[in-house]
Amino acid sequence: MRFMKNNFTIHTIVLLLSVFFICIGSYFIYVYAPIEKVMGIPQKIFYFHVSFAWWSFFSFFLVCIFSLLYILKKDYKYILWSISAAEIGVLYSTVVLITGIIWGKASWNTYWTWDPRLITTLIMWFMYIIYLVIVNIDIPEHKRYILASALGIVAFLDVPLVFLSARMWRSIHPAIFASKGGGMPREMLYTMLINLFAYGLLFFYLYILRKNQLTIKYKIEQIMRNKIF
Repeated sequence: MRFMKNNFTIHTIVLLLSVFFICIGSYFIYVYAPIEKVMGIPQKIFYFHVSFAWWSFFSFFLVCIFSLLYILKKDYKYILWSISAAEIGVLYSTVVLITGIIWGKASWNTYWTWDPRLITTLIMWFMYIIYLVIVNIDIPEHKRYILASALGIVAFLDVPLVFLSARMWRSIHPAIFASKGGGMPREMLYTMLINLFAYGLLFFYLYILRKNQLTIKYKIEQIMRNKIF
């Protein structure tokens, strides 16, 4: 009971911190950061787009690690960590796609173009949607978790492609960290970092919350199964 109370307190603190820093980040976006000369106000969606993109990459890295651990150790807690990361990762990457479409309309005058960065991101999103479908299909538990874990490992190969696609192929998508010259003004860099931190806190709150929900669900299912058989 004391553990649950302490856990609840930590979750509450993380949630409050995330709300606080999201508010600070919003101030940085709309007041502190300068207006970009070419795109103007629509450029500010960049700060949301990049923050959600980086944390979606991190979540899919967690899916890969915990999928590998499940295959090696066959412990249900690893697959629950993996599923939680996949769900939050799909949520975050959905925001990435939506903000990217809005940004694309403002900068390229089209909602979608078959650019390498966009194609690899869409493929990544579909692969993890399929992962979530597999963990919920009606086949023996261990079999579906093994199949999902295998996909969770293979799907991560697309993540470096998403990151490197703007450099590897001809792309109209801007490279955030260019290899030569360029760079962003200090005000924009600070704004990006504070929002990256803010949505990172939100990520960890949602991730731990979802893992705890899935753990409770799993244990209830095991109790019900034992009662039936």
